[in-house]
This record gives sequence, C-alpha cells and structure tokens, in this order.
Amino acid sequence: MFTGLIQGIGTLQLLALDRVQVTCHPSSVHSIVPGLALGDSVAVDGVCLTVVEILPQGFVAVISPETRDRSTLRHANHAIVNLETSLRVGSKLGGHFVTGHVDGIGQLESAVETATSWELSFTAPAPVARYILSKGSIAVNGISLTVAQCNPAGTHFTVAVIPHSYQETNLQYLQPGSPVNLEGDILGKYVEKFLRHGITEGSDRANFPAIDQLTPTFLAEHGYL
Repeated sequence: MFTGLIQGIGTLQLLALDRVQVTCHPSSVHSIVPGLALGDSVAVDGVCLTVVEILPQGFVAVISPETRDRSTLRHANHAIVNLETSLRVGSKLGGHFVTGHVDGIGQLESAVETATSWELSFTAPAPVARYILSKGSIAVNGISLTVAQCNPAGTHFTVAVIPHSYQETNLQYLQPGSPVNLEGDILGKYVEKFLRHGITEGSDRANFPAIDQLTPTFLAEHGYL
C-alpha cells in the first residue's frame, strides 16, 4: 500500500523481460535506499514492484507479464520514474490509498503553467475513467492528485499541481501525448462492487439497491439528503 506522495525519482533500465533496475537520482538515494530490504515493495511510476536486489544507489525489481502489459514500464527503458516505498504502520497518510495496481494507461493532453500552479489535462481509458469524478482522487504515475474537473464519462480530466510537486516528480518531463499510468481510487472500486452486486445472499441486507437505483430520490427517502 502506498500514499501517492513521491519520495524521489530515478532512472529505469530494462535488464530482461522480467527484471528492471532503478538507479535513484543523487538527491533521492537517501529517501529510498537506506530502508529497503529484499522483498520490499516499491511503487515505480505507480506500479508496485518487488525488490530482489539492493544496490548502492538503487535496486533491482521483478516485473510480471501482467505488469508489462498493463503499464508504461514496458516502454520505459532509460525513462525517469517516480519512486515511493510502501506505507509503514503508523506513517502519515498525506495522499490517498494507492495500491500500485494500474487500471489503465492515459495520455497527457496539455500542461499549462499559471501564476500559482501547473494545470495538466489527461485522457483516461474506460477501465479507469469510471472512477474519475470532480474533487476525487487519482494516481498519475503514482502521484496522488485531486481531480479539478472532468467530463461526465471521466475520459478527460484536469488536475492542478503545485510547483514543488511538479519539479520533484517526472511530471516536468511529460510532453503532450506522453503515456501515464493511472489508478483509480480503491474506495470507489469497492463502493461500485457493492452497489452493482449487493450484499451476499442470505444477508439481512440482500435487497441493497443496485447502482442504477441509487438516485437522489432514493437517497432523500433514506435520510442522506
């Protein structure tokens, strides 16, 4: 489990079909390497990978065929990647719950610098678009961001990024058309699951409403509005 608060950046090198090496940038080594142990999980551009070798300035991790197929890592040789070690018990949760399981690959549409932030626009494929809503959480290359605006389908959305986050992550290297790993909010996934399928058979709430029945009228009648 991760928070989406990036601890550093590094350069990724594809060693084989099932292995990658990440070399931390000098300013990031002290944030990533000292606490690593074999078998630890590290989010690499939002993808949860398992450490199998620890190096003085980075680590080697395994990558499964499923991970290659569902993320940008298969095309990321020598790319600059965001890094975050797994959440420790008792640590602060400053972002949102990020699992490191990518839902789909989106693309940057535009990046515009304003007086106080960078406004970035992205496209999202259907598997992740369904979980995108205004003011909700989204992980872009492992970065916990808040959706500022989105279209009704969630296939286009914008975020506002403060200069510090922009300069300390690989967002600064993206160009229009650049692919990004996207992960929707896990809380939304569970809510969708329960609403679509209801409570298990035999439960005293087996008649829990399906998602198409969850209307403003239903909520008002049950004291939610």
